[in-house]
Amino acid sequence: MKIMNVIKLMKMWLAILFLMVGLQLHAADTLIVTAEGLADPNSDAYKRDKGLMIDDLRRDARKQAIEKAVGVFVDSSTLVENYALIHDRVLSKSQGIIKSVIKESPYWISKDGFAHILIKAEVYITSVKDALRKMSKIERLHLIKEYGNPTISVRIDIRDAQRGANIHAERSQVAENLFIEKLQNFGYRVWSEELTRDIRESQEYEREGNFRRTQLTVSPEADFSVIGEVKFKHRQITLKASGLTIDRYGLTSYSVRCRNNRTGEIIKTNNRIPRGKAWDSEDAAMMDIGYMVAGEFSEDFFRDHLMQPSKIYRVNVYGLPDMDTAKLMKKEFIGLRSVLNVDLRRFRANSGSLFEIEFAGSRGSFVDFVHGAVLRPLNRKFSLSQKCFKLQAAEGETVDIDVVCNENDMNFNETPSTTLVSAPPERIREIVKDELTMKKVAQVNPEAVKQLANQGDRMAQDAVDAIDTIGNF
Repeated sequence: MKIMNVIKLMKMWLAILFLMVGLQLHAADTLIVTAEGLADPNSDAYKRDKGLMIDDLRRDARKQAIEKAVGVFVDSSTLVENYALIHDRVLSKSQGIIKSVIKESPYWISKDGFAHILIKAEVYITSVKDALRKMSKIERLHLIKEYGNPTISVRIDIRDAQRGANIHAERSQVAENLFIEKLQNFGYRVWSEELTRDIRESQEYEREGNFRRTQLTVSPEADFSVIGEVKFKHRQITLKASGLTIDRYGLTSYSVRCRNNRTGEIIKTNNRIPRGKAWDSEDAAMMDIGYMVAGEFSEDFFRDHLMQPSKIYRVNVYGLPDMDTAKLMKKEFIGLRSVLNVDLRRFRANSGSLFEIEFAGSRGSFVDFVHGAVLRPLNRKFSLSQKCFKLQAAEGETVDIDVVCNENDMNFNETPSTTLVSAPPERIREIVKDELTMKKVAQVNPEAVKQLANQGDRMAQDAVDAIDTIGNF
């Protein structure tokens, strides 16, 4: 009973710790997500029934909340490429994945042509993971994001128990290969640390007037290292009936451990002393050992240890003219797929306004995320000819962004939300019901509208033709 109380106390403190660092996880099963829903108010159906538009707004917002939770496991670009598949298997199941909608804003219709609504929802993150896991192996391999596709090195040593611990251990290629085969079936990459160290140390020479020496950029260390050691006892048995002497290989013990090389943490250890195990040959024993070691690791073991749901970053935006613009900026951040939540912590007109952004992303740097997932859609939204926002500085978990365009160029309300800049064609088809609205979307996301046009969508084709006429494609 005392042990159970200690475990409960430890779980409580872990939950408090998660909240303190801003992960906003509840019992490690749910994730708090803020999302924006969109609908086209120009739809004839909505004009006849305003309640239908509100229902669709809520439905789209819930899908976006789940999509952000999916982004914890699936890279943003992969999600867009496989949107239809993920929509059918995950996004369409909001009834069972969203635990509750904590807060919902009144809807409003903006000058961008869309009706908007904001929700804050609690999403069952384990349900999202389970839904993704139920996909077939081929589907799943395409959806493993950078967190879920680690490199793993394997080393299994064998020792003769009778010769003592001072004898140099030998590696068992048989056991290693069986384990490697299982990892590759999961879709993981197996790393040879010895080989990559050799490659990294090698130097490539190129003739450019003089010899130039360059070093290959190959990581010498896998994300995870699995290390096993097996001890055998060799015995010779003489059969009384025939007088024949046979060799028997008994397994006295085996141990396995796994190290997360990114953190140095030993994340798994196991020691076993098998009973009644003996084989006629060492190779036969090694094959069974390979299966035993592989059985210690499930498909999701490495992925779950790499995955962190989110992290809080400080983003200073310099040059926002007033509080209303800062609030609109916050809404644009909310529309970004990799942003789970945003808080405006400080506002200073034409100076530095501080946003705290909860970011669900890969192990790449936040600076790369700012370039690709923040600045690109913002600059695409406001101007196709010049940049409106520029990355000024980045240090640790703090990023500085400068507003470099004219205040009049920041048409927050007149151009579609940043959520549509990287939206897949399927979502645009779902929410856009009017030709004028489609043309506005084509201004910020021409690639997706072109794909719709190629699929025979008439409104998309008209938007492409209109934009082509004025030379924006």
